[in-house]
Amino acid sequence: MLQVQNLRAFYGPTPVLHGVSFAIQPGETVALLGRNGAGRSTTAKALLGLVRCQGSILWRGQQLVGQPPFAIAQQGIAYVAEARDIFPRLSVQQNLLLGQKGTGPWTFDAVYTLFPHLKARQHTPGGVLSGGEQQMLALGRALMGNPQLLVVDEPTEGLAPQVVAQVAATLQQLKNQGMAILLVEQKLALALDIADRVLVVGRGRVVFDGTPQQLRSHAAVRREWLEV
Repeated sequence: MLQVQNLRAFYGPTPVLHGVSFAIQPGETVALLGRNGAGRSTTAKALLGLVRCQGSILWRGQQLVGQPPFAIAQQGIAYVAEARDIFPRLSVQQNLLLGQKGTGPWTFDAVYTLFPHLKARQHTPGGVLSGGEQQMLALGRALMGNPQLLVVDEPTEGLAPQVVAQVAATLQQLKNQGMAILLVEQKLALALDIADRVLVVGRGRVVFDGTPQQLRSHAAVRREWLEV
C-alpha cells in the first residue's frame, strides 16, 4: 500500500533523513521508534509533503514526492500532528466538520461513538478542552476524512497515565477495525503492545525493522538506539 524508498528529507539545507526505506501493508500497524532527533517526526511529515524531501514515496502506485499536503490528504492519508493543531476558537463540531471528506464509515455519529467525551462537548471551543480531549478531537478530525492510512505523531505526549491508556485503547480499536496506522511513539511498551511491526530510526536511517517480539529480544538494538 505504502512503499518508501531511499527517502531523504531536509530542513533548509540541512539533511535529516539519509535514505529511509520501509513499507506499510493494508491494515498493518507500524510503530516508528527512536530517540529525540532521530528523524521519526520528520519521516511522518515527509509522507504528508510537509518537509522538502527526495527519494520515492509510492502510495497505491502513485508518487507522492513533490505533491502538496492537501493533495496527499485527498488520496487517503491522514496526519495527526504532535501539536494536535486543532482550531481553538472553533467548536468540537466545527473542527470535525473541517476534516470531513467524501463518504465512508467515519461520520459525526461514528466519531462521537468512539469518543463519547466529544459528543458531550460538541459545542465547546476546542481551545478550552483538556489535553486528552484535544488529542481525541485531533484523531476524530483525521478520521472524518475516511483515510486508509492514519499517521499519528506522539499521541500520548504530555498526557496523564489514564488518558494515555484511553488513547492506546483507541488506537487498538482502530487497528482491530482494519485501519493502517503509522505510529510515532516514545513509550516503548505502548508501541510494542499495539504494533504489528516496528521500525527503529537512528541518525536519519532505519536501523531495525522487525516484529515487536524481535525487538524485545534484541537488547543491543534497544540499548544503542532507544534507551537513555
